[in-house]
Amino acid sequence: MTVLPTELGLSVLMRDGSQAEHKDAEGSNFMSSLLDGQVNEAGYTEYLAMLRPIYAALESVAARLADDPIAGTMIDPAINRLDAIDQDLAFWAGDAGVPEIRSKAVDTYVARIEASAADPALFVAHHYTRYLGDLSGGQAIGRILARAFDLPEGQGIAFYRFDAVPKPKPYKDQYRARLDSLPLTSEDQQRVVEEVKVVFGLNGALFTELSAHLPRFAR
Repeated sequence: MTVLPTELGLSVLMRDGSQAEHKDAEGSNFMSSLLDGQVNEAGYTEYLAMLRPIYAALESVAARLADDPIAGTMIDPAINRLDAIDQDLAFWAGDAGVPEIRSKAVDTYVARIEASAADPALFVAHHYTRYLGDLSGGQAIGRILARAFDLPEGQGIAFYRFDAVPKPKPYKDQYRARLDSLPLTSEDQQRVVEEVKVVFGLNGALFTELSAHLPRFAR
Protein backbone atom coordinates (compact mmCIF):
# COMPACT_ATOMS: atom_id res chain seq x y z
CA MET A 1 0.00 0.00 0.00
CA THR A 2 1.33 3.42 -0.91
CA VAL A 3 1.70 5.76 2.05
CA LEU A 4 0.86 9.33 1.08
CA PRO A 5 3.00 12.26 2.21
CA THR A 6 1.98 14.25 5.23
CA GLU A 7 0.37 17.68 4.87
CA LEU A 8 3.54 19.34 6.20
CA GLY A 9 6.21 19.94 3.59
CA LEU A 10 9.40 17.92 3.76
CA SER A 11 11.45 21.05 4.40
CA VAL A 12 9.45 21.76 7.58
CA LEU A 13 9.68 18.14 8.70
CA MET A 14 13.46 18.18 8.21
CA ARG A 15 13.92 21.46 10.07
CA ASP A 16 11.58 20.73 12.97
CA GLY A 17 12.50 17.08 13.29
CA SER A 18 16.21 17.77 13.74
CA GLN A 19 16.19 20.86 15.95
CA ALA A 20 17.73 19.14 18.97
CA GLU A 21 20.51 17.53 16.94
CA HIS A 22 21.15 20.79 15.10
CA LYS A 23 21.46 22.72 18.35
CA ASP A 24 23.86 20.16 19.81
CA ALA A 25 26.13 20.30 16.75
CA GLU A 26 26.32 24.07 16.43
CA GLY A 27 26.81 24.51 20.19
CA SER A 28 30.09 22.59 20.25
CA ASN A 29 33.04 23.94 22.21
CA PHE A 30 35.11 24.20 19.05
CA MET A 31 32.55 26.23 17.11
CA SER A 32 31.85 28.47 20.09
CA SER A 33 35.57 29.12 20.51
CA LEU A 34 36.03 29.74 16.79
CA LEU A 35 33.25 32.31 16.70
CA ASP A 36 34.65 33.98 19.84
CA GLY A 37 37.99 34.46 18.08
CA GLN A 38 39.76 31.97 20.35
CA VAL A 39 40.88 29.47 17.69
CA ASN A 40 44.18 30.11 15.93
CA GLU A 41 45.07 29.74 12.27
CA ALA A 42 46.25 26.14 12.72
CA GLY A 43 42.93 25.17 14.27
CA TYR A 44 40.90 26.67 11.47
CA THR A 45 43.17 25.09 8.86
CA GLU A 46 42.64 21.65 10.41
CA TYR A 47 38.88 22.24 10.42
CA LEU A 48 38.98 23.00 6.68
CA ALA A 49 41.19 19.96 6.10
CA MET A 50 38.56 17.79 7.82
CA LEU A 51 35.78 19.29 5.72
CA ARG A 52 37.58 18.61 2.45
CA PRO A 53 37.02 14.83 2.19
CA ILE A 54 33.42 15.32 3.29
CA TYR A 55 32.70 17.71 0.43
CA ALA A 56 34.73 15.59 -1.97
CA ALA A 57 32.41 12.68 -1.14
CA LEU A 58 29.29 14.84 -1.39
CA GLU A 59 30.23 16.17 -4.79
CA SER A 60 31.37 12.79 -6.10
CA VAL A 61 28.06 11.18 -5.13
CA ALA A 62 26.14 14.19 -6.46
CA ALA A 63 27.79 13.76 -9.86
CA ARG A 64 26.67 10.12 -9.89
CA LEU A 65 23.10 11.02 -8.91
CA ALA A 66 22.70 14.08 -11.12
CA ASP A 67 20.08 12.36 -13.29
CA ASP A 68 18.24 10.67 -10.43
CA PRO A 69 14.57 11.79 -10.23
CA ILE A 70 14.85 12.39 -6.48
CA ALA A 71 18.39 13.53 -5.67
CA GLY A 72 18.91 15.17 -9.04
CA THR A 73 16.14 17.65 -8.22
CA MET A 74 18.28 19.10 -5.42
CA ILE A 75 21.77 18.88 -6.93
CA ASP A 76 23.22 22.15 -8.24
CA PRO A 77 26.92 22.29 -9.15
CA ALA A 78 26.76 26.09 -8.78
CA ILE A 79 26.87 25.68 -4.99
CA ASN A 80 29.67 23.10 -4.87
CA ARG A 81 32.25 23.94 -2.20
CA LEU A 82 35.27 21.75 -2.92
CA ASP A 83 37.13 24.26 -5.10
CA ALA A 84 36.44 26.99 -2.52
CA ILE A 85 37.82 24.80 0.27
CA ASP A 86 40.99 24.15 -1.75
CA GLN A 87 41.35 27.89 -2.34
CA ASP A 88 41.02 28.57 1.39
CA LEU A 89 43.40 25.77 2.36
CA ALA A 90 46.04 27.26 0.06
CA PHE A 91 45.59 30.60 1.83
CA TRP A 92 45.66 29.26 5.39
CA ALA A 93 48.24 26.48 5.04
CA GLY A 94 50.72 28.50 2.98
CA ASP A 95 54.20 27.04 2.66
CA ALA A 96 53.56 24.58 5.49
CA GLY A 97 51.18 22.64 3.26
CA VAL A 98 47.78 21.20 4.07
CA PRO A 99 47.94 19.13 7.27
CA GLU A 100 47.32 15.41 6.94
CA ILE A 101 44.24 14.62 9.00
CA ARG A 102 43.48 11.21 10.45
CA SER A 103 39.98 11.32 11.82
CA LYS A 104 37.54 8.57 12.74
CA ALA A 105 34.73 11.13 12.63
CA VAL A 106 35.60 12.15 9.08
CA ASP A 107 35.99 8.55 7.92
CA THR A 108 32.59 7.64 9.39
CA TYR A 109 30.95 10.68 7.82
CA VAL A 110 32.43 10.00 4.39
CA ALA A 111 31.35 6.36 4.53
CA ARG A 112 27.78 7.42 5.33
CA ILE A 113 27.72 9.81 2.37
CA GLU A 114 29.08 7.11 0.06
CA ALA A 115 26.42 4.69 1.29
CA SER A 116 23.69 7.19 0.45
CA ALA A 117 24.53 6.82 -3.24
CA ALA A 118 22.44 3.64 -3.13
CA ASP A 119 19.47 5.48 -1.59
CA PRO A 120 19.04 8.89 -3.25
CA ALA A 121 16.38 10.06 -0.80
CA LEU A 122 18.93 9.76 1.98
CA PHE A 123 21.50 11.66 -0.06
CA VAL A 124 19.03 14.55 -0.06
CA ALA A 125 19.42 14.66 3.73
CA HIS A 126 23.19 15.02 3.40
CA HIS A 127 22.90 17.64 0.67
CA TYR A 128 20.37 19.69 2.64
CA THR A 129 22.26 19.62 5.92
CA ARG A 130 25.55 20.82 4.50
CA TYR A 131 24.66 23.17 1.66
CA LEU A 132 21.61 24.87 3.13
CA GLY A 133 23.62 25.34 6.32
CA ASP A 134 26.45 26.92 4.34
CA LEU A 135 23.99 29.28 2.71
CA SER A 136 22.46 30.17 6.07
CA GLY A 137 24.64 30.39 9.19
CA GLY A 138 27.75 29.96 7.11
CA GLN A 139 27.35 33.47 5.77
CA ALA A 140 27.57 34.94 9.27
CA ILE A 141 30.53 32.72 10.14
CA GLY A 142 32.45 34.06 7.15
CA ARG A 143 31.95 37.64 8.31
CA ILE A 144 32.97 36.79 11.87
CA LEU A 145 36.15 35.07 10.69
CA ALA A 146 37.05 38.00 8.45
CA ARG A 147 36.92 40.31 11.48
CA ALA A 148 38.53 37.92 13.95
CA PHE A 149 41.57 37.26 11.75
CA ASP A 150 41.60 40.70 10.12
CA LEU A 151 41.66 39.03 6.73
CA PRO A 152 42.53 40.83 3.51
CA GLU A 153 39.41 41.61 1.50
CA GLY A 154 38.01 38.41 0.01
CA GLN A 155 40.87 36.21 1.23
CA GLY A 156 40.59 33.01 3.26
CA ILE A 157 36.79 32.73 3.32
CA ALA A 158 35.93 31.52 -0.19
CA PHE A 159 34.09 28.63 1.48
CA TYR A 160 31.43 31.06 2.67
CA ARG A 161 31.12 32.99 -0.61
CA PHE A 162 28.58 31.85 -3.16
CA ASP A 163 29.32 33.96 -6.20
CA ALA A 164 26.65 32.12 -8.20
CA VAL A 165 24.03 32.89 -5.54
CA PRO A 166 24.00 36.68 -5.13
CA LYS A 167 20.80 36.54 -3.05
CA PRO A 168 20.82 33.53 -0.70
CA LYS A 169 17.27 33.94 0.63
CA PRO A 170 15.43 33.46 -2.69
CA TYR A 171 17.73 30.55 -3.47
CA LYS A 172 17.00 28.92 -0.11
CA ASP A 173 13.27 29.46 -0.60
CA GLN A 174 13.48 27.75 -3.99
CA TYR A 175 15.55 24.94 -2.49
CA ARG A 176 12.89 24.31 0.16
CA ALA A 177 10.19 24.40 -2.49
CA ARG A 178 12.04 21.71 -4.43
CA LEU A 179 12.28 19.62 -1.27
CA ASP A 180 8.54 19.93 -0.76
CA SER A 181 7.87 18.85 -4.34
CA LEU A 182 9.84 15.60 -4.11
CA PRO A 183 7.57 12.60 -4.80
CA LEU A 184 8.18 10.83 -1.48
CA THR A 185 5.79 8.84 0.67
CA SER A 186 5.46 9.71 4.34
CA GLU A 187 7.65 6.70 5.13
CA ASP A 188 10.37 8.03 2.83
CA GLN A 189 10.00 11.51 4.30
CA GLN A 190 10.53 10.10 7.78
CA ARG A 191 13.62 8.23 6.61
CA VAL A 192 15.01 11.50 5.28
CA VAL A 193 14.29 13.25 8.59
CA GLU A 194 16.04 10.47 10.50
CA GLU A 195 19.04 10.77 8.19
CA VAL A 196 19.22 14.51 8.82
CA LYS A 197 19.47 13.70 12.53
CA VAL A 198 22.28 11.26 11.77
CA VAL A 199 24.11 13.88 9.71
CA PHE A 200 23.99 16.42 12.51
CA GLY A 201 25.36 13.72 14.79
CA LEU A 202 28.21 13.12 12.35
CA ASN A 203 28.98 16.82 12.37
CA GLY A 204 28.85 16.76 16.15
CA ALA A 205 31.42 13.96 16.23
CA LEU A 206 33.70 16.02 14.01
CA PHE A 207 33.42 18.98 16.38
CA THR A 208 34.04 16.72 19.38
CA GLU A 209 37.36 15.67 17.86
CA LEU A 210 38.30 19.28 17.15
CA SER A 211 37.24 20.37 20.65
CA ALA A 212 39.69 17.89 22.15
CA HIS A 213 42.49 19.91 20.54
CA LEU A 214 41.37 23.34 21.74
CA PRO A 215 44.41 23.78 24.02
CA ARG A 216 46.63 23.37 20.96
CA PHE A 217 44.41 25.72 18.95
CA ALA A 218 44.30 28.46 21.58
CA ARG A 219 44.76 31.92 20.18
